[in-house]
Parts: sequence; C-alpha cells; structure tokens
Amino acid sequence: MEMPPRDAARLLRRSAIAGALATVADGQPLSTLVTPAPAPDGSLLILLSGLSDHTAHLAAEPRCSLLLQAPGLDPNPAAHARLTLIGTAALAPEPWLKLRWIARHPYAAFYAHLGDFRLWRMTLHAGQYIGGFGSATRLTTADLTHDPDAVAAIAAAESGIVAHCNTDHAYAMARLAGDPGSGEWRMTACDVDGCDLSRGDIVRRIAWPAPVASAAQLRNAMLGLLHRTPD
Repeated sequence: MEMPPRDAARLLRRSAIAGALATVADGQPLSTLVTPAPAPDGSLLILLSGLSDHTAHLAAEPRCSLLLQAPGLDPNPAAHARLTLIGTAALAPEPWLKLRWIARHPYAAFYAHLGDFRLWRMTLHAGQYIGGFGSATRLTTADLTHDPDAVAAIAAAESGIVAHCNTDHAYAMARLAGDPGSGEWRMTACDVDGCDLSRGDIVRRIAWPAPVASAAQLRNAMLGLLHRTPD
C-alpha cells in the first residue's frame, strides 16, 4: 500500500541527512548544503558556521526554506521523492539539542563544539511534498506538527527507553537495524515517528508504522517491527 503523502513527507523530514538551505538577504537568494537533524517535535536542527553568509542572512531575516530529497534507483532525479519545507530559523542554545544533532551526525563531533559553530532550529510553517511525476501535495503547519502532549510524553521517557534498549536488548537493536548478529548497534534517539540507531558513524532511521503517543505505544511499535524482522 502506498504511503499517504503527509506520512511520506514526515518520514523524509525525519530521515534526511542532507539538504539545500535557502536564505535571502538584501533581495538576493542563496542556497547551500546543510546537514539537518530532527528535534523531538519535528522541527529541524541545522549547524552553521559563524563565517557562513547564511548565518548572517538568518540573523537579519529568519525566513528560509529547506529542500530534502529521498534516495532512489531511478536514473532521473526528478522521479525521486522530495520535500520543500518553509519556515523560520532561530538560534537554539540548548546543549541537549546540539547533542541530538551530533547523535545524527557523529562524524561531526570533532567540530560541532568549536566556538565558531552555532545550532539553529527551523520551525516549519508549510511545505510541498512531491512523490514523483504528477504527485505534488501542499502541506500545512498541521500536517508538519504533532500533538504536543504526545511529543512531551515520548521526550520524557526517551532517556529510559534508550538506556534500556542499549543495556538489555543490544541484539534486538542490531536486528532492528537490519544487521543481526553484529551487536554493535545502539539506539541514540527516539520520538513519536521512530528511532535512530547508530554503529560508529553510520546512522539508520527506523520509522514506526504509525506515530506513537506514549512509551507503551512505542514499545508495541518496536515489538511489531521486530516480529517482522528475520533473525
């Protein structure tokens, strides 16, 4: 069954590790490659150098857009799914958000803490998801946000879930990552849409079949995926 466009857009937003950020200053648009990471509520975290023109642009004009593209086997890039997000960006000084960004991009840990780099948080207001030829869907703020109570419930339980999975269920994490027997995969984050598993600098996004609203629902979603995953 084909995934509804809104769900496909949420999946791409959570799983993409690179995108094109577009900013504007003095009427002149400019785009650049960035490496986003999702915050628990689905907003996007972006690490930028203070020397970047985009940092100066966002400081003067917080409106921006971000283009994400899904990988695919078709030789025509236009046949691959893509998502354009429109929103506003502001500095995100919370240390735990930077740690979350590093968990998605562990290779960048050596420079992420340098004083020149600052974390920005992009709040999403609208978007457009293109699933391929002749498949375009406009997205509203409601399409791109989650129930705040559900986000808060999973965020409150996250540290316990991550610790339990890594301490007591390392083999299950390897199975969930599609690498059974390695025992090297660890959960680094979980949210209403899924979880992140890492092995060294490799990170894999695992999506729940549907958004969850409690730790119990998250556990059931994970067990359901494991039951369908071969040993």
